[in-house]
Amino acid sequence: MVEMELNKIRIDEKRGEQVIVLKERGGQRFLPIVIGIMEATAIKMKVSNFQPPRPLTHDLLQGVIQALGAELERIIIEKLEGNVFYAKLVLKHGQGKLIEVDARPSDSIALALRVGSSIFVEEQVFEQIGTSLEE
Repeated sequence: MVEMELNKIRIDEKRGEQVIVLKERGGQRFLPIVIGIMEATAIKMKVSNFQPPRPLTHDLLQGVIQALGAELERIIIEKLEGNVFYAKLVLKHGQGKLIEVDARPSDSIALALRVGSSIFVEEQVFEQIGTSLEE
């Protein structure tokens, strides 16, 4: 697995899509992921330290995880199938029991940024898309 960090959020004006770009921590590989407008907004709000007056969906999920006595240990973007990325939340509960939950990468990243959890990508994802330096 490769540890990543959020590098930037951009808009592909040709397609009208929001793209988050993850960068390999301490490396030169990038992973662009097309996400929805709501997830892009949630990520931008966290990056800019905007605190909404009421919890948004990702804030709610963070609160539920904490209320259940668990913590988000990390997220993993684990595979790519037909231009669709798949991710999972890895939660630690109780005496260190790990629980994996299927999730979209955009939601996973928005949640990880809120709680300061690590973001990982499986090496096979890079093998599927190829790697390059960001322009």
